Order: sequence, then C-alpha cells, then structure tokens
Amino acid sequence: MDKNKYREISELGEFGLINHLTEGIQIKQKSTIKGVGDDAAVLDFGNKQIVVTTDLLLEGIHFNLIYTPLKHLGYKAVVVNLSDVYSMNAIPKQITVSIGVSGKFTVEHLEDLYEGIKLACDKYNVDLVGGDTSSSLTGMIISITAIGEVEKEKVTYRSTAKKNDVVCVTGNLGAAYMGLQLLEREKEVFKSTKGAQPNLEGYDYILQRQLKPEARKDIIELLNEINVVPTAMIDISDGLSSEMLHICTKSGVGCKIFQEKIPIDLNTEQMAREFNLEPLIAALNGGEDYELLFTIDIADFEKIKAQPLIHPIGHIADIDLGALLITQSGQSIELQAQGWNPMKAK
Repeated sequence: MDKNKYREISELGEFGLINHLTEGIQIKQKSTIKGVGDDAAVLDFGNKQIVVTTDLLLEGIHFNLIYTPLKHLGYKAVVVNLSDVYSMNAIPKQITVSIGVSGKFTVEHLEDLYEGIKLACDKYNVDLVGGDTSSSLTGMIISITAIGEVEKEKVTYRSTAKKNDVVCVTGNLGAAYMGLQLLEREKEVFKSTKGAQPNLEGYDYILQRQLKPEARKDIIELLNEINVVPTAMIDISDGLSSEMLHICTKSGVGCKIFQEKIPIDLNTEQMAREFNLEPLIAALNGGEDYELLFTIDIADFEKIKAQPLIHPIGHIADIDLGALLITQSGQSIELQAQGWNPMKAK
C-alpha cells in the first residue's frame, strides 16, 4: 500500500473532516431546510420547524471515569445535546439514548448513568423516547439525539450575522476548562502518590461547570420574553475563539471582540493563576462552557443591555477586517481556533 496516497485524519481536523465527507451531498426532501453545517439540522413539518442534533461521547476521549461520576455523566450527555438545540433558538422536546458498554460495567453502573439522564430530562422537560444498547470492547460509548421545535421566523443559524450586529455571550467563560485542569492534576497526584486523596475543597464552582454543566434554556426564554431574535447563534463547546470563527466563516463577516468585555468568573481567574495560566486563554480556548454566543441587530441593543446574564463583547465587521481580539492595551490580535479538536494528532 502506497502510504503517500493517504492522509491522516488529523490533517483535516474535526470540522475539516466533516466538510470533506459531506461535500457534494444533495438534499432530496423538501422538508429538509438545513442539513450538515450548523448545530442542528432543521426540518419543516408545517407551522413549526423541527431541529435534530446528535453527539457521540467516547470513554477516554470525551470523559474520564476516574473522576466523572456516572450520574453526572448521564446528566451532562443530555445537556450538551440540548445546548445545540437551544443554540438554534429552539426548544428541545425529545431525546433518544444509545449506549455501548464493556464487561466492566454492571447493571448498577448503568442505573447510575440513567439516573442522571432522567434527572436532565425532568429539569428540561424533555421526553426519553427511544435508543439502542450494544456491547463494546473499549469501555463506554454514549450517543444521544435531541429533537426540538421552533417557529419558522425564529430559527437561528450560524450563517446569518451581518455587519454592525452586536456580539453577545451569556454567563461566563473558562470555568469548565479550569475545572478539567484541576481534575487532571488531582488524578495525576492520585496515580503517582500512594494513599493520596484529591484536594477539591473550595473548587465547587469550576468542578460543577465541568462535571454538571447546564444548557441555557433560561436565555432562550428571556430572548423570547423581550422579543429579540438573534441574527446568528452557536453554543460554546469548543472555546470562544473557535465558535466566533464559525459564525464569521459561515456568515462571511469579520468581527472585533474586546478583551475587557469577556466575562470571566473570579473562581476561574484564581484557578488559572494557580496554574500560571492567563485566564483569557481559558475563556478563548477552553471549551465545554455551553454558554451561548450570539449576534443581535443593533436596534435590539437597548433590550439586552440591562440583562445581567447577557454580555455584549464586540461587534460584527467587514470580512476584510478579519476576526480580531482587541486587548486591554488596544492591540489587535487575530483570533485563532485553538479549542477542543477531537481529531487532532496526539
């Protein structure tokens, strides 16, 4: 076999691979409004449009059971899918759950996993309507599909931001990444030091953000209440930089993001300093915050500026400007996608 004819998957990365494999796919059904290329597919079945999204979680890649309780894992697996539905400005209604498990898991282990799944369904008013189970040779595999609905005029894509739109984020950024760094540090101490116990005292906030995140149902409800339909939206699963670049690329625009406007919690800052890490790096590149990044028409700015959960951090510009971070000193730095990439070379 001539190895020169073949390419490593890592050369393309996750999104490059998706684009490569789905290039040239032709939509055949009139009911398919949006296929591959956003947080969820959009299907038209009458007065409302249906959004469908799915995520695959692999043990050792997406989660580590050394420090992830199975109940938390079940909860998080649901939430990360619901977040994609909310990022389309839609409301999730149903999920299906498929799992593959190896012989190391017992019935009681799976009961713990499903306790978390059911808890998330109860909190977000979502029905578990089906799925599949299988054996696995490599630990645990979880695949969840979420189905939601949205009025036609309110569905929101990544590709519809326009010049002068205000860029907003919800909550705060970087906490989940710092929670992961803490867990990884304590795992290594536990493995290398006999009898060592994890030191997690006082780190509740960042640990919760990593192990038991929440989807921003409240923000979608708030936007509906104040009559604001985002011009573009995406959830922050791979870091602010990556997600902002997705919006810019899909919409054919540039942006200016201001460092001093990016919300970072004090707990995140303290943990980052403990690791000798700039907190901004965690916010830009960390991922797994599952906050919402969205743009709004400048005419709607007055409606959101007093909302404590929504933070304007910049604006959309001409594509020629590029995607820029403006530092506190006024320096312009090009945003780069350095967040989570499951396809990168090890």
